[in-house]
Amino acid sequence: MKLIRFGKPNREQPGIQTQEGKNLDCSSFGEDWNEAFFENDGLSRLANWLKTNQSQLKEIPANSRIGSPVARPSKILCIGLNYRKHAEEAGMAVPEVPIIFMKATSSLCGPFDPIFIPKNSVKTDWEVELAVVIGKRAKYVKKENAYDYIAGYCLHNDVSERDFQLHHGGQWVKGKSADHFAPLGPVLVTKEEIPDPHNLRLWLKLNGKMLQDSNTSDLIFDIPTLIEHLSQYMTLLPGDVISTGTPAGVGMGLKPEPQYLVNGDIVELGIEGLGVSRQVAINDPES
Repeated sequence: MKLIRFGKPNREQPGIQTQEGKNLDCSSFGEDWNEAFFENDGLSRLANWLKTNQSQLKEIPANSRIGSPVARPSKILCIGLNYRKHAEEAGMAVPEVPIIFMKATSSLCGPFDPIFIPKNSVKTDWEVELAVVIGKRAKYVKKENAYDYIAGYCLHNDVSERDFQLHHGGQWVKGKSADHFAPLGPVLVTKEEIPDPHNLRLWLKLNGKMLQDSNTSDLIFDIPTLIEHLSQYMTLLPGDVISTGTPAGVGMGLKPEPQYLVNGDIVELGIEGLGVSRQVAINDPES
């Protein structure tokens, strides 16, 4: 299945995307795609419900806003320097253990919403990433059982303000958590539709120029390793998002000079099987 959410911010309705690419309204199912839905075997219940109800569902209006396919999760966990070539371009050693940081859940937005360049920002950057959505409570998980805890996968742009991240003191979270710094989606694709998440092309263009073009086979720590590692330190809850890292080609690593987002820039990104998103960078309206 491919899950979507649509409608105005904070008022999204649940839906699905069919194999033919039609977006259907599932509000009559009576639940949002949130922690309670995943916790209570929602994917199985939805699949069974669709067998008898899908033919009666209405297609959503073509101009509908698409939101994050997951309602605000308890955590957005991110992995730093998890692609070999990205570690090389950053001039950093390949990590011996996963580098973990968080994004504020208030940074979550839809896949076609604008990127807000924060007040006083000078280095807002892009990062195409494969995100994993947790399907059930996970604590002290072993690698060999990790896939049992996965609901599905999403496309994520881990937008980052490098000056905030690296030069404002403290942990990376300062540079990762501004409003609209986590465009997620357009769809959550359930795990049975992605047989090998470690062999997916992922790419990103800035103003039509390809800057990131890689494959998840370059991951340093694979998804089972990440779930095992994270679940030793915290309980992963249904709907939690794990963003697995970005490949080479971020603005900070460009040669001969770094490049960062400015007002009006257009970012397009995609992952094989997970769809494409597009964001226009604009100065934060509240700045």
